[in-house]
Amino acid sequence: MIFDMAAWGLRALPAEAAHRATVRLTAMAAPFLPGPALDDRRLNVRALGLDFPNPVGLAAGFDKDAEVPGAMRKLGFGFVECGTVTPRPQVGNPRPRLFRLSEDGAVINRMGFNNRGMAAAAARLAARKRVGIVGINIGANKDSDDRIADYAKTFEMLAPLADYVTVNVSSPNTPGLRGLQNKEELTRLLGTLIEKRAGQSKPLLLKIAPDLDEHALDDIAAAVTASGIEGVIVSNTTIARPVLKSGNAGEAGGLSGKPLFTPSTEKLRQMRRRLPGSISLIGVGGISSGADAYEKIRAGASLVQLYTGLVYQGPGLVARIKRELTACLTRDGFATISDAVGTT
Repeated sequence: MIFDMAAWGLRALPAEAAHRATVRLTAMAAPFLPGPALDDRRLNVRALGLDFPNPVGLAAGFDKDAEVPGAMRKLGFGFVECGTVTPRPQVGNPRPRLFRLSEDGAVINRMGFNNRGMAAAAARLAARKRVGIVGINIGANKDSDDRIADYAKTFEMLAPLADYVTVNVSSPNTPGLRGLQNKEELTRLLGTLIEKRAGQSKPLLLKIAPDLDEHALDDIAAAVTASGIEGVIVSNTTIARPVLKSGNAGEAGGLSGKPLFTPSTEKLRQMRRRLPGSISLIGVGGISSGADAYEKIRAGASLVQLYTGLVYQGPGLVARIKRELTACLTRDGFATISDAVGTT
């Protein structure tokens, strides 16, 4: 309740200032937070070779520099993904670059991978208590001459310190980055990272855009299947603009939140049809209730992630989603979350 009240107050600040203040307040509160309540066993998930206490994760973008993964776990998340982290520190795009669309339950961002670099993230990850599942989301510097080499360097430094690694090739805010989703470049990138992780049992995931056509989905599915990676996150923010009510609707950048729910869920369903069952999917985009999370799961996601929903509903949203998920399982006669995966 206290965190939800704080979230209400923070919404009075400009969006980026509120985000930074939230991270700082969370870091200060971390030592005083009790551990998370034990989750209903029906919510336990085995995916990516890991055991998740529940399927609800924090998406990359909130904790860019791995400052508060432990605190966010204490708020009830089943896993936390930090990043996106680049090899060198990066200031990102000019401000303002983060915009609330309150009437639409959405956010537009054009942050541009602002972060303190892989060395700073490595120091924080190395110092944390190895409790809970923490992933790291990696990217390339905007001015890089060799983006695949950037991913390889960041993977080498951070993979030993995280439980899984996500390869972000789908941000719309780094010019040319989404070109790494084409089949030839993606095959080369994933092949390089598979070589780098030789000897490590480190799950590797790819995060893709929601703005892909059928041919692009076919190519990505083929490259992913051939590579041997363990998972795909569907999806990142969208450059599409559905009908929106908010005054900030015309801002450039990636759109997240409620308007992304339907297209991202459909892309998730399409990828599930294209990929073997051995490759886990994480559903992201517009989740603001247990019913939303459940729809992603039934569309093929073993796990889900959220971020924008927290902006409008506060951290109490996590517990509400888990309660609503168990109610959905009871209603439909599923013994576990995993039994519901891909049933629509």
